[in-house]
Amino acid sequence: MVIRNKSRLVVRGYRQEEGLDFEESFAPVAKMEAIRIFLAYAAHKSFTMFQMDVKTTFLHDSLKKDGYVCQPEGFIDAGHPSHVYKLKKALYGLKQAPRVWYDELSMFLLQNNFFKGTIDPTLFIRRFHDDIL
Repeated sequence: MVIRNKSRLVVRGYRQEEGLDFEESFAPVAKMEAIRIFLAYAAHKSFTMFQMDVKTTFLHDSLKKDGYVCQPEGFIDAGHPSHVYKLKKALYGLKQAPRVWYDELSMFLLQNNFFKGTIDPTLFIRRFHDDIL
């Protein structure tokens, strides 16, 4: 028995053209060495570790450049079938969405007294007395 159906509207990012639809799609990935050092330090200090998942991650970030999408099938305005939608925020499937999310997260962490690692830009450190977070 189906109680509730879920769906997610996704942009067909494979149709985007670099330089026209987006400037940069790169989003850094944590280096394995940084993860190992982090885990070793946490084990050495007997830290309790937590992880989290930010739901609807890409739906909250603002785009640096205007983006437009065609009307999705099944939702076409009969009075204006050739109109397009201007995006207010990033959407799943956009090539630039991971980079926009990384930039937003970086800005938040830096504003909250974290420092970005020099060797690994995905490693953020915050000193607290004699410990680091």
